[in-house]
Amino acid sequence: MGEATPAPEALRPLVVRTRTELRTALATAPRPIGLVPTMGALHEGHASLIRRARAESATVVATIFVNPRQFNETADFEEYARDEAADLTTAREAGADIVFIPTVEEVYPAGSQTTVRVGALTEALEGAARPGHFEGVTTVVAILLCLAGAERAYFGQKDAQQLLVVRRMALDLGIATEIVACPIVREPDGLAMSSRNVRLTPEQRAAAPVLRASLLAARAAYEAGERDGEALRTAIRGVLAAEPLAAPEYVSCADPATLRELARVDGPALLSLAVRFGSIRLIDNDPLP
Repeated sequence: MGEATPAPEALRPLVVRTRTELRTALATAPRPIGLVPTMGALHEGHASLIRRARAESATVVATIFVNPRQFNETADFEEYARDEAADLTTAREAGADIVFIPTVEEVYPAGSQTTVRVGALTEALEGAARPGHFEGVTTVVAILLCLAGAERAYFGQKDAQQLLVVRRMALDLGIATEIVACPIVREPDGLAMSSRNVRLTPEQRAAAPVLRASLLAARAAYEAGERDGEALRTAIRGVLAAEPLAAPEYVSCADPATLRELARVDGPALLSLAVRFGSIRLIDNDPLP
């Protein structure tokens, strides 16, 4: 592991906007390189990924790209928060050396015809709820991994299925970058940090911690001896049902390696859910045991 050697504060981060500029910046960059792919609207969760990369890397690259290919709803894409100046401040304070902020045309050149698709892992949960979403994720992540050539790339565990899918993709395509999982960062009331949280109304924001509360109810049942998968899913649904503003899309107790729903929990399991508050869709998860 290389020593973390951040650039002088006054020179950091270097902002690059094209593939050529990124390659040029990395050609002589100290190694190892740590990559943190983001869609901007950076919050403490993103900052924690950059700090982790800073601790383990000689050069830290953050990317900011709102990827149109992973949005299923045009309104969600158009309303996604964008604040480049604030993002650069967060990236600098967390320790990024380089920030790659490409246009859509730079990521997907004219005539682009290549899509990266992972199979069965993308068909349940988020994949079932958002058709085509993971093809957008894996395609852009594959491009970023190839462009950066980083030793490690850092992803948050809040997107547990995405983490699993990206690891599978990197293994299958022979991409040498290690995919590093980082813990979920939560608000004081337990709500997992998300760029979408700021779009909640005050009433929805007050209700949103029900996601974490429902997962903790299932965990409590598990710790009390419950091993029936449907009983654990029912525990989650019961807490959600008590919150009128929460509209669940799915509730899952699945094998963490295959994402197949479990009839009985005899080993590790992943509790996960997606819930809407009006037009805002939030996800969360909790691994068992």
